[in-house]
Amino acid sequence: MIGGGAREHAMCEAVFRGGATLFSVMNNLNPGIKKIATDYLLQNECQVDLIAEYAQKKDIDLLLVGPEAPLEAGIVDILQKERITTASPTKKAAEIETNKEYMRTLMKKMGISGSLKNRIFTDTEKALRYMETLEGKAVIKPIGLTGGKGVKVAGDHFHTSEEATHFITEILTKKIGGKKRVLIEEKLEGEEFTIQAFCDGSTILPVPAVQDHKRLLPEDKGPNTGGMGSYSQGDGLLPFLDRNDYEEACTILQDIIEALAHDKRPYQGAIYGQFMLTSDGPKVIEINARWGDPEAMNVLPLLKSNFVDICQAMETGNLNKQKISFQKNATVCKYVVPQGYGYQPLKDKGIWVDEQKISQAGGKLFYASVNTHNDYVLTTTSRSLAILGIAPTISEAETLCEQSLAHVSSDHILIRHDIGTSPLIQKRIDHMKTIRG
Repeated sequence: MIGGGAREHAMCEAVFRGGATLFSVMNNLNPGIKKIATDYLLQNECQVDLIAEYAQKKDIDLLLVGPEAPLEAGIVDILQKERITTASPTKKAAEIETNKEYMRTLMKKMGISGSLKNRIFTDTEKALRYMETLEGKAVIKPIGLTGGKGVKVAGDHFHTSEEATHFITEILTKKIGGKKRVLIEEKLEGEEFTIQAFCDGSTILPVPAVQDHKRLLPEDKGPNTGGMGSYSQGDGLLPFLDRNDYEEACTILQDIIEALAHDKRPYQGAIYGQFMLTSDGPKVIEINARWGDPEAMNVLPLLKSNFVDICQAMETGNLNKQKISFQKNATVCKYVVPQGYGYQPLKDKGIWVDEQKISQAGGKLFYASVNTHNDYVLTTTSRSLAILGIAPTISEAETLCEQSLAHVSSDHILIRHDIGTSPLIQKRIDHMKTIRG
């Protein structure tokens, strides 16, 4: 397993439940992964040659990649050359995430539904003129990876042409996202949701839908983050998402997989579709080439089937012979982050975590980017840990999550306590009713 965040902790637990012997490569020493791994290597997750050497030394049978950066660095391609099988996409296939220009071009070229108005620019003035045609309803994005924090939306993150000019110019001059190119998209009105799926290059097996909360503060205020928490519903849908919406989003994912195969970039591994449910149905916001963080925590603990068997089937192209089943439960996941996260995070601050009492309260704990010191974990500049509640209803799961969070204490942390609460969910339902008339 490559990666040491909470998503990877959830993946590692699923591997461990599947009966495999676990080896881990991670930037930071994740306490949860450390407990269940037979061995681990503390290493930059993009040092592909060193990781390949470690994999050979440990006689690894199967590689899984959590974060996107090692995929862009070509870790899968290197390991495949060394005859180590992988259940994650190659560098070219992962461009469906790492290159937004490629994703939009592929969808347009293959006539895939769910597309939206967009254009790529290398010139600030031309980008601003195109934004005028969108009548102020625009989104500005770098082309490449920014850790989920590089998007700015009109009316939310910028309000004037001067602010838009500054951000576009910054992307182009500093090559934010790795390229001197900027993507301008239309701003959609609706509710965001996530569909993830196992994929073997031709077949996809989708999993329950999840709604993430990118904004740092309650009531969807503050800057975008990597994700402050998420929830899922026991029937695999969401309070504002019906079966037809879900199936339509799954069809879009299937079409993208077929388009990648047509483009000689066969895709094997988990795939993630971030959608906006609009009055015209689901539209594609982004496609990610891995499990979501935090969305992996909502679905993998519910998986009743053997995760390792499914991963092997993704690698061998035999996913159509697999049956997957999930507990019919709802989940609510809330992240604990250092104060200042999204601006200037407080680093090396202690967090007291009572693992036993969290378990007794019915919660599940996933460690993210922390360091350990005596009986405490210490904050880094990223998210610290996540708590998950699992119960028959969203309301019950939210209560379990909050009861478990009572056993995490520090003067230097921030939590979005409104995630999964009835008022916020009702707001989502009412919003979609208004949009759909």
